[in-house]
Amino acid sequence: MISVEEALKIIGEHSTDLGSEEIHFSNAKGRVLDEDILADRPFPPFHRATMDGICIALKDWDSGRRSFPVTGEQFAGAPQQELKLGSCMEIMTGAVAPKNANVVIRYEDVTIENGIAAVHSESVTEMMNIHLTGTDAEEGAVLVEKGKRISHGDIGILTSVGKTRVQVKKLPKVAIISTGDELVEPEETPLPHQIRKSNVYTLCSLLNDKGLEFELFHINDELDEIKQALDKILSDFNLILLSGGVSKGKKDFIPEALESHGVKKHFHRIKQRPGKPLWFGSNDKVTVFGFPGNPVSTIACFSVYCRHWLNLSLGLPSNTIHAQLAEDIHFPKELTYFVHVALPNKQGIVKAQSLRGNGSGDLVSLSEAEGFIELPANQSDFKKGDMYRVYLF
Repeated sequence: MISVEEALKIIGEHSTDLGSEEIHFSNAKGRVLDEDILADRPFPPFHRATMDGICIALKDWDSGRRSFPVTGEQFAGAPQQELKLGSCMEIMTGAVAPKNANVVIRYEDVTIENGIAAVHSESVTEMMNIHLTGTDAEEGAVLVEKGKRISHGDIGILTSVGKTRVQVKKLPKVAIISTGDELVEPEETPLPHQIRKSNVYTLCSLLNDKGLEFELFHINDELDEIKQALDKILSDFNLILLSGGVSKGKKDFIPEALESHGVKKHFHRIKQRPGKPLWFGSNDKVTVFGFPGNPVSTIACFSVYCRHWLNLSLGLPSNTIHAQLAEDIHFPKELTYFVHVALPNKQGIVKAQSLRGNGSGDLVSLSEAEGFIELPANQSDFKKGDMYRVYLF
Protein backbone atom coordinates (compact mmCIF):
# COMPACT_ATOMS: atom_id res chain seq x y z
CA MET A 1 0.00 0.00 0.00
CA ILE A 2 1.06 3.59 -0.57
CA SER A 3 0.26 6.80 1.28
CA VAL A 4 -2.29 9.40 0.21
CA GLU A 5 0.54 11.82 -0.61
CA GLU A 6 2.27 9.22 -2.81
CA ALA A 7 -1.00 8.44 -4.60
CA LEU A 8 -1.66 12.11 -5.35
CA LYS A 9 1.89 12.53 -6.62
CA ILE A 10 1.59 9.53 -8.96
CA ILE A 11 -1.75 10.76 -10.29
CA GLY A 12 -0.20 14.18 -10.91
CA GLU A 13 2.58 12.56 -12.93
CA HIS A 14 -0.02 10.94 -15.18
CA SER A 15 -2.33 13.88 -15.81
CA THR A 16 -3.10 14.41 -19.50
CA ASP A 17 -3.37 17.49 -21.68
CA LEU A 18 -6.02 16.61 -24.26
CA GLY A 19 -5.45 19.76 -26.32
CA SER A 20 -8.06 22.38 -27.20
CA GLU A 21 -11.09 22.87 -29.41
CA GLU A 22 -13.15 25.79 -30.69
CA ILE A 23 -16.76 26.03 -29.53
CA HIS A 24 -19.62 28.53 -29.70
CA PHE A 25 -19.79 30.92 -26.74
CA SER A 26 -23.30 29.68 -25.87
CA ASN A 27 -21.78 26.32 -24.91
CA ALA A 28 -18.77 27.73 -23.08
CA LYS A 29 -20.09 28.14 -19.51
CA GLY A 30 -17.95 26.01 -17.19
CA ARG A 31 -15.32 25.19 -19.81
CA VAL A 32 -11.66 26.13 -19.38
CA LEU A 33 -10.32 28.90 -21.61
CA ASP A 34 -7.33 28.03 -23.76
CA GLU A 35 -6.71 31.57 -25.01
CA ASP A 36 -6.67 35.08 -23.57
CA ILE A 37 -9.76 37.18 -24.29
CA LEU A 38 -8.72 40.69 -25.37
CA ALA A 39 -10.62 43.97 -25.51
CA ASP A 40 -11.33 44.75 -29.15
CA ARG A 41 -11.85 48.44 -28.28
CA PRO A 42 -11.79 50.53 -25.10
CA PHE A 43 -14.26 49.66 -22.32
CA PRO A 44 -16.46 51.67 -22.31
CA PRO A 45 -15.90 52.72 -25.94
CA PHE A 46 -17.15 56.28 -25.31
CA HIS A 47 -17.90 58.68 -22.48
CA ARG A 48 -21.28 57.43 -21.31
CA ALA A 49 -23.86 58.79 -18.89
CA THR A 50 -24.37 56.82 -15.68
CA MET A 51 -27.57 58.68 -14.69
CA ASP A 52 -30.75 59.96 -16.32
CA GLY A 53 -30.75 63.76 -16.20
CA ILE A 54 -29.32 66.73 -18.06
CA CYS A 55 -25.83 67.32 -19.40
CA ILE A 56 -24.05 70.68 -19.42
CA ALA A 57 -20.62 72.18 -20.01
CA LEU A 58 -18.67 72.77 -16.80
CA LYS A 59 -17.48 76.18 -18.11
CA ASP A 60 -21.12 77.35 -18.14
CA TRP A 61 -21.53 76.24 -14.54
CA ASP A 62 -18.26 77.91 -13.51
CA SER A 63 -19.47 81.16 -15.09
CA GLY A 64 -22.35 81.16 -12.59
CA ARG A 65 -25.17 79.81 -14.78
CA ARG A 66 -27.73 77.66 -12.88
CA SER A 67 -30.59 77.60 -15.41
CA PHE A 68 -30.25 76.17 -18.89
CA PRO A 69 -32.55 76.06 -21.88
CA VAL A 70 -33.17 72.46 -22.98
CA THR A 71 -32.12 72.16 -26.62
CA GLY A 72 -32.40 68.41 -27.23
CA GLU A 73 -32.27 64.83 -25.99
CA GLN A 74 -29.46 62.28 -26.11
CA PHE A 75 -30.68 58.68 -25.91
CA ALA A 76 -28.70 55.49 -25.43
CA GLY A 77 -27.93 53.99 -28.82
CA ALA A 78 -28.28 57.30 -30.68
CA PRO A 79 -25.33 58.95 -32.47
CA GLN A 80 -23.42 61.61 -30.56
CA GLN A 81 -24.82 65.12 -30.81
CA GLU A 82 -23.19 68.46 -30.02
CA LEU A 83 -24.22 70.51 -27.00
CA LYS A 84 -24.60 74.24 -27.66
CA LEU A 85 -22.77 76.19 -24.99
CA GLY A 86 -25.06 78.01 -22.58
CA SER A 87 -27.73 75.30 -22.91
CA CYS A 88 -28.34 71.73 -21.72
CA MET A 89 -29.59 68.50 -23.20
CA GLU A 90 -31.59 65.76 -21.51
CA ILE A 91 -29.57 62.54 -21.43
CA MET A 92 -30.37 58.93 -20.56
CA THR A 93 -28.27 56.32 -18.78
CA GLY A 94 -25.88 54.62 -21.21
CA ALA A 95 -26.02 57.40 -23.79
CA VAL A 96 -22.87 58.85 -25.29
CA ALA A 97 -22.03 62.23 -23.79
CA PRO A 98 -22.60 64.99 -26.39
CA LYS A 99 -19.66 67.06 -27.64
CA ASN A 100 -18.90 69.90 -25.20
CA ALA A 101 -20.82 68.11 -22.37
CA ASN A 102 -18.67 67.12 -19.41
CA VAL A 103 -21.19 67.08 -16.54
CA VAL A 104 -24.36 65.04 -16.05
CA ILE A 105 -26.78 66.21 -13.36
CA ARG A 106 -29.43 63.71 -12.31
CA TYR A 107 -33.12 64.52 -12.70
CA GLU A 108 -33.56 64.47 -8.92
CA ASP A 109 -31.47 67.67 -8.71
CA VAL A 110 -33.24 69.47 -11.58
CA THR A 111 -36.61 71.08 -12.22
CA ILE A 112 -37.67 71.49 -15.87
CA GLU A 113 -40.43 73.98 -16.63
CA ASN A 114 -41.25 75.71 -19.91
CA GLY A 115 -38.17 74.30 -21.56
CA ILE A 116 -35.79 75.62 -18.85
CA ALA A 117 -33.84 73.29 -16.54
CA ALA A 118 -33.10 74.82 -13.12
CA VAL A 119 -30.37 73.04 -11.12
CA HIS A 120 -30.81 72.82 -7.32
CA SER A 121 -27.53 71.16 -6.42
CA GLU A 122 -24.37 73.15 -5.70
CA SER A 123 -22.11 70.07 -5.95
CA VAL A 124 -20.94 69.85 -9.56
CA THR A 125 -17.60 68.50 -10.72
CA GLU A 126 -16.00 67.78 -14.08
CA MET A 127 -17.08 64.46 -15.59
CA MET A 128 -19.65 63.95 -12.83
CA ASN A 129 -21.91 60.94 -13.55
CA ILE A 130 -19.94 60.14 -16.71
CA HIS A 131 -18.21 56.78 -17.22
CA LEU A 132 -15.01 57.69 -19.07
CA THR A 133 -13.76 55.97 -22.21
CA GLY A 134 -11.33 53.13 -21.46
CA THR A 135 -11.55 53.33 -17.66
CA ASP A 136 -12.62 49.68 -17.38
CA ALA A 137 -10.09 48.39 -19.91
CA GLU A 138 -7.96 49.77 -22.71
CA GLU A 139 -8.06 48.33 -26.22
CA GLY A 140 -5.95 45.16 -26.32
CA ALA A 141 -6.15 44.57 -22.57
CA VAL A 142 -6.62 40.98 -21.34
CA LEU A 143 -10.19 40.77 -20.04
CA VAL A 144 -10.27 37.05 -19.24
CA GLU A 145 -7.06 35.05 -18.81
CA LYS A 146 -6.25 31.72 -20.40
CA GLY A 147 -6.81 28.86 -17.96
CA LYS A 148 -9.89 30.33 -16.27
CA ARG A 149 -13.10 28.35 -15.96
CA ILE A 150 -15.66 30.40 -17.88
CA SER A 151 -18.29 31.98 -15.63
CA HIS A 152 -21.66 33.59 -16.33
CA GLY A 153 -19.94 36.99 -16.28
CA ASP A 154 -17.32 35.80 -18.76
CA ILE A 155 -20.05 34.92 -21.26
CA GLY A 156 -21.05 38.58 -21.19
CA ILE A 157 -17.45 39.60 -21.85
CA LEU A 158 -17.12 37.16 -24.75
CA THR A 159 -20.18 38.60 -26.46
CA SER A 160 -19.19 42.20 -25.77
CA VAL A 161 -15.93 41.74 -27.69
CA GLY A 162 -17.59 39.78 -30.49
CA LYS A 163 -15.92 36.53 -29.52
CA THR A 164 -18.62 34.19 -30.80
CA ARG A 165 -16.25 31.21 -31.00
CA VAL A 166 -13.68 30.51 -28.32
CA GLN A 167 -10.79 28.12 -27.73
CA VAL A 168 -11.31 25.87 -24.69
CA LYS A 169 -9.53 22.85 -23.24
CA LYS A 170 -10.87 19.58 -24.58
CA LEU A 171 -12.70 17.44 -22.06
CA PRO A 172 -11.95 13.76 -21.65
CA LYS A 173 -14.40 11.33 -23.16
CA VAL A 174 -15.58 9.39 -20.10
CA ALA A 175 -16.91 5.87 -19.65
CA ILE A 176 -18.54 4.92 -16.34
CA ILE A 177 -18.68 1.17 -15.76
CA SER A 178 -20.60 -0.62 -13.04
CA THR A 179 -19.62 -4.20 -12.25
CA GLY A 180 -21.34 -6.86 -10.21
CA ASP A 181 -23.97 -9.59 -10.59
CA GLU A 182 -25.94 -8.15 -7.68
CA LEU A 183 -26.80 -4.85 -9.38
CA VAL A 184 -30.06 -3.95 -11.15
CA GLU A 185 -31.27 -0.69 -12.69
CA PRO A 186 -33.02 1.89 -10.47
CA GLU A 187 -36.40 1.30 -12.12
CA GLU A 188 -36.25 -2.45 -11.48
CA THR A 189 -37.48 -4.28 -8.38
CA PRO A 190 -34.47 -6.08 -6.89
CA LEU A 191 -34.67 -9.67 -5.73
CA PRO A 192 -33.81 -10.29 -2.08
CA HIS A 193 -30.15 -10.86 -2.98
CA GLN A 194 -29.85 -7.83 -5.31
CA ILE A 195 -29.50 -4.06 -4.94
CA ARG A 196 -30.18 -1.14 -7.28
CA LYS A 197 -27.25 0.66 -8.88
CA SER A 198 -26.31 3.88 -7.09
CA ASN A 199 -22.56 4.46 -7.36
CA VAL A 200 -22.50 5.02 -11.11
CA TYR A 201 -25.38 7.49 -10.95
CA THR A 202 -23.65 9.40 -8.17
CA LEU A 203 -20.58 9.58 -10.42
CA CYS A 204 -22.83 10.80 -13.25
CA SER A 205 -24.04 13.62 -11.02
CA LEU A 206 -20.49 14.58 -10.00
CA LEU A 207 -19.44 14.71 -13.66
CA ASN A 208 -22.54 16.63 -14.71
CA ASP A 209 -21.62 19.36 -12.23
CA LYS A 210 -18.37 19.86 -14.17
CA GLY A 211 -19.91 19.75 -17.65
CA LEU A 212 -18.37 16.39 -18.52
CA GLU A 213 -20.17 14.03 -20.89
CA PHE A 214 -20.06 10.27 -20.38
CA GLU A 215 -21.50 6.91 -21.37
CA LEU A 216 -22.69 4.22 -18.97
CA PHE A 217 -21.85 0.51 -19.17
CA HIS A 218 -22.47 -2.52 -16.99
CA ILE A 219 -20.36 -5.69 -16.85
CA ASN A 220 -21.13 -8.84 -14.88
CA ASP A 221 -18.51 -10.53 -12.72
CA GLU A 222 -17.18 -12.89 -15.40
CA LEU A 223 -13.56 -12.53 -16.51
CA ASP A 224 -14.17 -13.25 -20.20
CA GLU A 225 -17.12 -10.83 -20.31
CA ILE A 226 -15.05 -8.13 -18.61
CA LYS A 227 -12.15 -8.60 -21.03
CA GLN A 228 -14.43 -8.51 -24.05
CA ALA A 229 -16.25 -5.36 -22.90
CA LEU A 230 -13.02 -3.56 -22.00
CA ASP A 231 -11.53 -4.29 -25.43
CA LYS A 232 -13.86 -1.76 -27.10
CA ILE A 233 -14.28 0.67 -24.20
CA LEU A 234 -10.53 1.14 -23.80
CA SER A 235 -10.19 2.13 -27.45
CA ASP A 236 -13.07 4.62 -27.45
CA PHE A 237 -12.55 6.68 -24.27
CA ASN A 238 -9.90 8.85 -22.56
CA LEU A 239 -11.06 8.33 -18.97
CA ILE A 240 -12.66 5.21 -17.50
CA LEU A 241 -14.29 5.12 -14.08
CA LEU A 242 -15.04 1.62 -12.78
CA SER A 243 -17.19 0.94 -9.75
CA GLY A 244 -16.45 -2.34 -8.01
CA GLY A 245 -14.36 -5.37 -8.84
CA VAL A 246 -11.02 -4.10 -7.49
CA SER A 247 -10.89 -5.59 -3.98
CA LYS A 248 -9.74 -9.09 -2.97
CA GLY A 249 -12.90 -11.07 -3.70
CA LYS A 250 -12.78 -14.18 -5.86
CA LYS A 251 -14.73 -12.35 -8.59
CA ASP A 252 -12.80 -9.07 -8.47
CA PHE A 253 -11.33 -9.50 -11.95
CA ILE A 254 -10.94 -5.85 -12.96
CA PRO A 255 -7.17 -5.43 -12.25
CA GLU A 256 -6.32 -8.64 -14.13
CA ALA A 257 -8.52 -7.68 -17.08
CA LEU A 258 -7.09 -4.17 -17.33
CA GLU A 259 -3.48 -5.32 -17.25
CA SER A 260 -4.22 -7.98 -19.88
CA HIS A 261 -5.28 -5.10 -22.17
CA GLY A 262 -2.05 -3.17 -21.68
CA VAL A 263 -3.23 -0.74 -19.02
CA LYS A 264 -0.30 -0.33 -16.66
CA LYS A 265 -1.06 -0.36 -12.96
CA HIS A 266 0.49 2.64 -11.20
CA PHE A 267 -0.86 1.69 -7.78
CA HIS A 268 -3.47 -0.52 -6.13
CA ARG A 269 -4.45 0.11 -2.49
CA ILE A 270 -3.86 3.22 -0.42
CA LYS A 271 -3.33 3.59 3.32
CA GLN A 272 -6.68 5.20 3.95
CA ARG A 273 -10.26 4.62 5.05
CA PRO A 274 -12.59 4.50 3.23
CA GLY A 275 -11.42 3.58 -0.26
CA LYS A 276 -8.33 1.52 0.49
CA PRO A 277 -8.60 -0.74 -2.63
CA LEU A 278 -8.46 2.12 -5.20
CA TRP A 279 -6.80 1.04 -8.47
CA PHE A 280 -5.14 3.55 -10.79
CA GLY A 281 -3.51 2.92 -14.13
CA SER A 282 -3.07 4.19 -17.67
CA ASN A 283 -1.62 3.67 -21.10
CA ASP A 284 -0.83 6.13 -23.90
CA LYS A 285 -4.52 6.75 -24.63
CA VAL A 286 -6.61 6.09 -21.54
CA THR A 287 -6.56 6.75 -17.78
CA VAL A 288 -8.43 4.35 -15.50
CA PHE A 289 -9.71 4.70 -11.94
CA GLY A 290 -11.03 1.50 -10.37
CA PHE A 291 -13.15 2.54 -7.41
CA PRO A 292 -14.16 0.22 -4.58
CA GLY A 293 -17.80 -0.81 -4.73
CA ASN A 294 -18.99 0.75 -1.47
CA PRO A 295 -20.77 4.09 -1.97
CA VAL A 296 -18.78 6.20 0.50
CA SER A 297 -15.52 4.75 -0.82
CA THR A 298 -16.45 5.55 -4.42
CA ILE A 299 -17.35 9.17 -3.72
CA ALA A 300 -14.33 9.71 -1.47
CA CYS A 301 -11.92 8.35 -4.08
CA PHE A 302 -13.54 10.38 -6.85
CA SER A 303 -13.44 13.60 -4.81
CA VAL A 304 -9.83 13.18 -3.69
CA TYR A 305 -8.13 11.46 -6.62
CA CYS A 306 -10.15 11.63 -9.82
CA ARG A 307 -11.02 15.30 -9.27
CA HIS A 308 -7.27 15.91 -8.70
CA TRP A 309 -6.48 14.29 -12.07
CA LEU A 310 -9.21 16.26 -13.83
CA ASN A 311 -8.09 19.59 -12.36
CA LEU A 312 -4.46 18.99 -13.30
CA SER A 313 -5.38 17.83 -16.80
CA LEU A 314 -7.51 20.93 -17.38
CA GLY A 315 -5.15 23.35 -15.62
CA LEU A 316 -7.60 24.14 -12.82
CA PRO A 317 -6.86 24.84 -9.16
CA SER A 318 -7.46 22.33 -6.39
CA ASN A 319 -10.99 21.55 -5.20
CA THR A 320 -9.96 21.81 -1.54
CA ILE A 321 -10.62 24.22 1.30
CA HIS A 322 -9.72 24.16 4.98
CA ALA A 323 -12.28 23.83 7.75
CA GLN A 324 -12.39 23.52 11.53
CA LEU A 325 -13.48 20.27 13.12
CA ALA A 326 -16.83 20.76 14.86
CA GLU A 327 -16.15 17.90 17.30
CA ASP A 328 -13.41 15.65 18.65
CA ILE A 329 -12.68 12.55 16.56
CA HIS A 330 -10.69 9.49 17.62
CA PHE A 331 -9.37 7.15 14.93
CA PRO A 332 -6.73 4.70 16.23
CA LYS A 333 -5.68 3.05 12.95
CA GLU A 334 -2.51 4.09 11.13
CA LEU A 335 -4.48 5.17 8.08
CA THR A 336 -5.52 8.51 6.62
CA TYR A 337 -9.18 8.94 7.55
CA PHE A 338 -11.52 10.66 5.12
CA VAL A 339 -14.65 11.64 7.03
CA HIS A 340 -17.64 12.89 5.05
CA VAL A 341 -18.81 16.18 6.50
CA ALA A 342 -21.37 18.92 6.25
CA LEU A 343 -19.80 22.40 6.06
CA PRO A 344 -21.93 24.94 7.94
CA ASN A 345 -20.55 28.49 8.00
CA LYS A 346 -20.59 29.84 11.56
CA GLN A 347 -19.89 33.59 11.66
CA GLY A 348 -17.50 33.39 8.73
CA ILE A 349 -15.74 30.21 9.88
CA VAL A 350 -16.35 27.00 7.94
CA LYS A 351 -17.00 24.13 10.33
CA ALA A 352 -16.65 20.45 9.40
CA GLN A 353 -19.52 18.52 10.99
CA SER A 354 -18.88 14.78 10.87
CA LEU A 355 -21.57 12.62 9.27
CA ARG A 356 -20.01 9.27 10.15
CA GLY A 357 -22.48 6.48 9.50
CA ASN A 358 -22.29 2.70 9.47
CA GLY A 359 -19.18 2.27 7.40
CA SER A 360 -18.35 2.78 3.73
CA GLY A 361 -21.51 1.01 2.59
CA ASP A 362 -23.78 3.53 4.33
CA LEU A 363 -25.19 5.49 1.40
CA VAL A 364 -27.84 7.20 3.55
CA SER A 365 -25.23 9.09 5.59
CA LEU A 366 -24.07 10.90 2.42
CA SER A 367 -27.29 12.86 2.05
CA GLU A 368 -26.08 15.96 3.92
CA ALA A 369 -22.39 15.65 3.02
CA GLU A 370 -20.53 18.37 1.10
CA GLY A 371 -17.03 16.95 1.15
CA PHE A 372 -14.45 14.79 2.94
CA ILE A 373 -12.15 16.11 5.64
CA GLU A 374 -8.67 14.55 5.57
CA LEU A 375 -7.42 13.43 8.99
CA PRO A 376 -3.74 12.42 8.62
CA ALA A 377 -2.36 9.00 9.46
CA ASN A 378 0.32 10.20 11.87
CA GLN A 379 -2.08 10.83 14.76
CA SER A 380 -5.13 9.27 16.40
CA ASP A 381 -6.84 12.12 18.20
CA PHE A 382 -8.28 15.09 16.34
CA LYS A 383 -9.59 17.97 18.39
CA LYS A 384 -12.56 20.26 17.91
CA GLY A 385 -11.39 23.54 16.38
CA ASP A 386 -8.34 22.05 14.65
CA MET A 387 -8.04 22.95 10.96
CA TYR A 388 -7.76 20.30 8.25
CA ARG A 389 -8.04 20.04 4.47
CA VAL A 390 -11.46 19.27 2.97
CA TYR A 391 -12.00 17.82 -0.51
CA LEU A 392 -15.22 19.21 -1.89
CA PHE A 393 -17.66 17.13 -3.91
